[in-house]
Amino acid sequence: MSAVEALHRDNDFRLLRTQEDPVANTSWCFMHATRFPRDSGYRACFSTLLIKEIRDFQKRVSDRLTLQSTNGDERIAHVVLASDADVFNLGGDLELFCRLIKARNREHLLAYARQCVEGVYGFHEQLNRHMHSVALVQGDALGGGFEAALSCHSIVAESGVGMGFPEVLFDLFPGMGAYSFLCQRVSPRFAEEMMLNGTIYSSDELHRLGVVDVLVPKGEGVAAVHDLIRRNQRISHARTAMNRVRQMRAPVSLVELMQITEVWVDTAMQLGEKSLRTMERLVRAQRKRPQEATTTAQLEVVQSAMG
Repeated sequence: MSAVEALHRDNDFRLLRTQEDPVANTSWCFMHATRFPRDSGYRACFSTLLIKEIRDFQKRVSDRLTLQSTNGDERIAHVVLASDADVFNLGGDLELFCRLIKARNREHLLAYARQCVEGVYGFHEQLNRHMHSVALVQGDALGGGFEAALSCHSIVAESGVGMGFPEVLFDLFPGMGAYSFLCQRVSPRFAEEMMLNGTIYSSDELHRLGVVDVLVPKGEGVAAVHDLIRRNQRISHARTAMNRVRQMRAPVSLVELMQITEVWVDTAMQLGEKSLRTMERLVRAQRKRPQEATTTAQLEVVQSAMG
């Protein structure tokens, strides 16, 4: 039994769907492959269960990489992070945030934040220095969802997708890697502006700004990822070297991310009732069925309610 077959057969996740492509040496990870019915109130955010399953997936891939290296097999070369939902990811679990902040439970909020940081760092650096991670964004990526996409080496996005950081709506900032990862793509000044202006950018605009690497029409994202992987295979050594050079020039360490997320937790613990009410409005908006309102429209409703 090959390594990719073993990884595929171990897929017992509840919120993830994994798919192996042995020809391209690629492992796909689809978030929100939930077994819950779509009208059950499931929110496509980073719940504790989703984070745990992503970390489990990363560990399995890492273990297989070690085994392949030991046996001299051809290693998994690419990991793709994608989504089975209408959105890529809506970010952190705001319902959990509200509950922990109201209970003054800093310890559990910090534990949650650290798990998120470990997840994004896994896609950025920890899996294997020879692996290339790709985010396939076919629906809105907000807050922590945008941070997860930014943590990958390449971002492939379909046209018309919304991406941004709405945290400023409730007087918070994105604290799970946004600044560190953005500064590898744009200037620190513009990174700060993106994090604090609350703007939801279109994928088309972010492509022009250099944040999105590959932009394709709706429905062509999967094909674009396959094309990117084929191009990387033709220049595998050069592509691997460029990933290392990027990290040398603007290194992102796990220590740095952990320190930043402590600032995020301390800031979150200072939020007052007005900010918590805004979080609760966003939670209610996230629970709306996709056909009732788009994610960006939901944010506009919350912004209007805030006056």
